[in-house]
Amino acid sequence: MDGVGLGRADDGNAVWAAETPVLDELVNSDTHRALIAHGPPVGLPSLSDMGNSEVGHNAIGAGRTFSQGAALVDSALKSESAFQGDSWPWLLSGGTLHLLGLLSDGNVHAHTQHLFAILQRAAKDGVKTIRIHLLTDGRDVGERTALEFIQPLEELLKSLSSSSRDYAIASGGGRMNLTMDRYDADWAMVERGWNCHVHGQGRQFSSASIAIQTLYDEDPQLTDQWLPPFVITNKERQPIGRISNGDGVLFWNFRGDRSIEISKAFEGRDVPFNRGSTTQVRFAGMMQYDGDQQIPNRFLVSPPAIESTVGEHLVAARQKIFAISETQKFGHVTYFFNGNRSGYLDPSLEVYEEIPSDRVPFNQAPGMQARAITKRTCEAITSGSFNHIRLNLPNGDMVGHTGDFDATVLAMEVVDRCLGDLRAAIEQVGGVLLVTADHGNAEQMYEWDKKNQEYKRGKHGERITKTSHSLNPIPFAVVDPMNRWCLTDVEDPNLTHIGSTLLTLAGIELPRGYVPSLLEPLT
Repeated sequence: MDGVGLGRADDGNAVWAAETPVLDELVNSDTHRALIAHGPPVGLPSLSDMGNSEVGHNAIGAGRTFSQGAALVDSALKSESAFQGDSWPWLLSGGTLHLLGLLSDGNVHAHTQHLFAILQRAAKDGVKTIRIHLLTDGRDVGERTALEFIQPLEELLKSLSSSSRDYAIASGGGRMNLTMDRYDADWAMVERGWNCHVHGQGRQFSSASIAIQTLYDEDPQLTDQWLPPFVITNKERQPIGRISNGDGVLFWNFRGDRSIEISKAFEGRDVPFNRGSTTQVRFAGMMQYDGDQQIPNRFLVSPPAIESTVGEHLVAARQKIFAISETQKFGHVTYFFNGNRSGYLDPSLEVYEEIPSDRVPFNQAPGMQARAITKRTCEAITSGSFNHIRLNLPNGDMVGHTGDFDATVLAMEVVDRCLGDLRAAIEQVGGVLLVTADHGNAEQMYEWDKKNQEYKRGKHGERITKTSHSLNPIPFAVVDPMNRWCLTDVEDPNLTHIGSTLLTLAGIELPRGYVPSLLEPLT
């Protein structure tokens, strides 16, 4: 259940507000434990770092903790090893240096500190011209917080600029409107980003902060993740930062799923739109987002090397595998679960099925494709053809990110009915069902404005919509109709323990380094 955590029973908890008799029964059973899904236990730098779907599925599929993108980039920038390979000087050997990415401190896809470190290093290395192409967040952070990140960036750029240096913001727009598509769901997003960042197409403004404030004023309901493309122009109304052949472009996001398509666009790999004449740029990513396909070819920080995954051990044991979700989370039960590896591990043993996601805002269709996913999964369960089946129901996360509380309640009620169908299928064949999540979201849809004076006087103050993930634990419940398994007494369990549990259920001895299983046979 993507994005379903264990939160307080209050009116900000869409999971609690929903009619979920199946989930309620599972969470209150004797075979339920709460698991940690954030911070160092899953490879993130600190306990203040929320879990996310990429990290969560990596952890489940790894069976132990690997340092994740955020931690690796933090370390590489601090030690300056990110600048010591061939890619950094190669980027600087062209014309203007363009920096493109998500402007946010959510630390899920990117962090402003990383951008600031790159800018300061570029100034130290004598880079004369830099243009920033930013994507506003409103998803991993507050839904209207763009100015909190843009204004400090504008101040830094002003301080770094001089008679010999010209550093400025050139373009921008919301992350769910342009550039950051994933899983080939909507290449039109990437094309809008390309036209904005590369060709300078978008509504014109004299500065990014003026652009954001104007868009806010014109539409009080518009949030950062949906902002339209905008470009910054000079006095002659010409874009100040079009990307040209020979320029260097660094995509500063570290997370892979929403970085692959824009990387392919810059590298000219199977791009389904006309890029125009700008086809020869020096492009690099903060990390390599797909090691199998080597996307991109150039990068500053090596990604986590996740080997000896749960999937590898399952196929080595000749287990037949079925993995399914809809487009939005299909890569999570395949690519991320398998340690950031594309394609099949063994096509003779595995079946991966992707159900196309709706192309409408998720709060308008909160059921998403959960029923279709569940129907196919139940067919796979009762077919007797598979030993290991994994699925992702995206509703709690994708609808939760819209900030629409009522729609998220409806989404959770659909998920609960799906759980009932899955439980019935498992009971029919005498299998074992593990019901869990990768991080929290739907259970914490509101937060309090801590800057509000009422809050500072000890009162709650103003309640604001929360569209980001949470720091809450996630559920882990077991349906075992044959009564063969019981919970172990693992201390402070986290997502990595799920991977070990999957191998234990499959009768596979835990490999060296794996954490203990959450289940053991009843004696």
